[in-house]
Amino acid sequence: MSALPPGAIDLYRSFIGRTEAARQYLDPVSLKRFLTVLGENGEAPAALPAMTHWAYFLPLPSNDEIGEDGHPRRGGFLPPVALPRRMFASGSSEFHAPLRAGAEAECVTRIVDVVHKDGRSGELVFLELDKTISQDGETCVVERQTIVYRGDGAKVPPVEPAPEAGAGGDAVWRPGPVDLFRFSAVTFNGHRIHYDAPYAADVEGYPGLVVHGPFTASKLCRLAAGMRPGRAMASFAFRAAAPLFCGQPVRMRAEAGEDGLALSAIRQDGKVAVAAQASFH
Repeated sequence: MSALPPGAIDLYRSFIGRTEAARQYLDPVSLKRFLTVLGENGEAPAALPAMTHWAYFLPLPSNDEIGEDGHPRRGGFLPPVALPRRMFASGSSEFHAPLRAGAEAECVTRIVDVVHKDGRSGELVFLELDKTISQDGETCVVERQTIVYRGDGAKVPPVEPAPEAGAGGDAVWRPGPVDLFRFSAVTFNGHRIHYDAPYAADVEGYPGLVVHGPFTASKLCRLAAGMRPGRAMASFAFRAAAPLFCGQPVRMRAEAGEDGLALSAIRQDGKVAVAAQASFH
């Protein structure tokens, strides 16, 4: 039996093609805050590094528009998907021209598709959004975001360390509660699984605070950029495969390939939590 009300998918798909536009001054302070949370200090660069456009065009729901989970309530521009859990599943960005800090930019968001699937954990609704960011009429960044909605599901078991999952030559990142809180702050993300431990455990069934998928993706992107100094990134794509939890070591791996770099964030049990690819001009 479907957890969605009759006619729900037709309603959700009627939102396909909707667009929303916003303009914003790309202030250097917001960029500096974002890079600082990623562990990079110093003055904000004049041109936005790859994926730091996530510091801008943030949702601004009023206090009475926020749901129990900390996300904006369903409806409005996005379809009112009835499934209770919402996650950032994947994203891909193409960088056509550098965005300049200290200047105004425009972001146009378009609902591209809404797909209903049955997965191992139950019903899933995938929402695909395209975001096009431009300055002075020139397209700078084109991003495809995939958001997944699902039911409550079973409790997620703790992630135990695997004896063979040593760091090797990989860098190790251990995000703590302050790191998660600060990333939530700089991205204006109110989802309680990232900072409210009782809610994460008792309501959403996680064994600890959950590391943001975009936080991990941003760290992988900065790792890739550091391996190709002086080269402009052409594209970056990532897919979240498993949750990462606060306080646990994450191995950050980058491997050279024919088309750029293959990157992965690996949990303490050896499972790849986030996989990414970066290409360069």
